[in-house]
Amino acid sequence: NFLIDPNLLDAMLRQAEIKAGEEVLEVGPGTGILTEKLLACGARVTAVELDHRLAAYLRRRWGNHENLRLIEGDACAFAGEEWFPGRPYRCMANLPYACSSVFLARLAQSRHPPRHLHVLLQREMAERMSASPGAKIYGALSIRIQLRYTVEILRRIPREVFFPPPEVESSFVHFRLRADPFPDAVRGLAASLAGTAFSQRRKKCAKVLAGELGGPEACIRVFEAAGIDPDVRPERLSPEDFARLAACLMHQ
Repeated sequence: NFLIDPNLLDAMLRQAEIKAGEEVLEVGPGTGILTEKLLACGARVTAVELDHRLAAYLRRRWGNHENLRLIEGDACAFAGEEWFPGRPYRCMANLPYACSSVFLARLAQSRHPPRHLHVLLQREMAERMSASPGAKIYGALSIRIQLRYTVEILRRIPREVFFPPPEVESSFVHFRLRADPFPDAVRGLAASLAGTAFSQRRKKCAKVLAGELGGPEACIRVFEAAGIDPDVRPERLSPEDFARLAACLMHQ
């Protein structure tokens, strides 16, 4: 579903505040309407396109542009360490909705993630990723993303600005790297614990996690060390709670 409204694109770029010289990852550039505006801003764009016909079109149109690097391939095989070794970068994209959750979850686990993402997402997916503890849609994906990023829905996007119009509603979302990052090992273990806990979200958290935390007695000790009620259900635990559980498990 290609974005075709230039006024909306201009508004999105103003919100993203792209600066000349910044490195920007664009996933699924399609026909290049956003690519063109990013280049006009003076950004150095790395565009990743899976469709070989669209990649060929982009290559014909901008193949010689000094600020465009076109990668023909699957962004879900994201290689930030290879594409931006040791360099800060950001991401701006109309993400293909079929791969958005996989791509963003992989990005959240990357050793070298973008500092900011400004992306179009299916509205339901955006709400899941930004959900707070206690919400019905809050789950393991919310935690996996929020262990790395703060998530803010900037605006709802009408169907009419796409061609063809999608069957779902969309949102423009800002992901910002957390100011208080967790160590990689803690973040990875916390995401794993959340995945196990939410596999049986109606059960008490300690009961579900007992196998992961060394048995019922050891599990209770980890919960007590983290200052968390073992009878709590997983939807009541924040990303920070899962990080504390992970840190206590690693140091017991």
